[in-house]
Amino acid sequence: MKFTRSAAGLILLLCTAHHLAAQQLNMSRLFYPNATLRAEYYPASRIGEGHEYGLTRTSALALVPIQSEVQASFSLRKKFDLRAVHTLMYGHYSQVSPSFDQVRDPLNGYKAVSLGVIRLQASLKDRLWVYGGGLGISESNETFFSPRPHLWGGAARMHILGLQTQLMYGSVVAYNQKFLVIPVFGINKRFNRNWRVTAILPFTATVRYNAEKWLSMEAVAGLNGYSSGFKVAAPAAPESERLNRQTYRHVKAGIAANAHLLSVLNVSIEAGAATFRSLKNVGETGHTLDAWQPSMTPYIGASVRYITSKSRLSSKFTRRMGIAESGLNW
Repeated sequence: MKFTRSAAGLILLLCTAHHLAAQQLNMSRLFYPNATLRAEYYPASRIGEGHEYGLTRTSALALVPIQSEVQASFSLRKKFDLRAVHTLMYGHYSQVSPSFDQVRDPLNGYKAVSLGVIRLQASLKDRLWVYGGGLGISESNETFFSPRPHLWGGAARMHILGLQTQLMYGSVVAYNQKFLVIPVFGINKRFNRNWRVTAILPFTATVRYNAEKWLSMEAVAGLNGYSSGFKVAAPAAPESERLNRQTYRHVKAGIAANAHLLSVLNVSIEAGAATFRSLKNVGETGHTLDAWQPSMTPYIGASVRYITSKSRLSSKFTRRMGIAESGLNW
């Protein structure tokens, strides 16, 4: 039994699709502690007659392995089974700052914090499965200490069709003031040494070209946005204060360049356009108060990832599984 590098990358993409930047997926992100800092800027664009909407976002994502083990066992029918389990935690923080007519609203933007667990399980009997779950909040300063949390959980089965092709299918159940079941389908296809296509639908898709050992180029597309709480203040009548939510979605497409530096750093620059944009304010009862469709806008993003191979837990596991023998794999 053996994980392939591309299979593990597909698993990572499924479990953290709503947090990942356009950086290259790899085994090291899954099995070694790492952290990514990212910033994105969307210039103001028309949101209606005489009005504009802009957006900036900064974020930090950390992945830390907490359990890795390989076990051998015999069933009642004396059938041999080899089982490998790998568990990691992720933590994510982001600061979203929307602006209306060049004025930030809310003044301090929205803060989002989330934590979760990802578990990989592979065996001769049950094949390869991945499970995940997490919870978080996304609120303005005024509502941060009276949050309405969001939750997610999911599972997926992977089929490895040789070293060049892997398929994945499963579902994610999410709750953010209402339940939503999202079927997911993933594919990872390597065409040759330099070209690879990876997609988790409906979240993201990437076409990657490895130009050099230290440099890769990507064409990326993905669904992104935020859903955050804010308070409508009424100083003269506190009983009239309302806790509303602002929800924003877009589809973005762009080009990214990844440079792997000093063996522990990955620097990524991304640029493209965001379209099919939707922005709305929702009341406490779930009804829509305001709705807009911002016009298409360009965007630019940059990220830096730090990764370390100094983890006895991960190193022991990867050696026993026969993966990542050469250490960090960018």
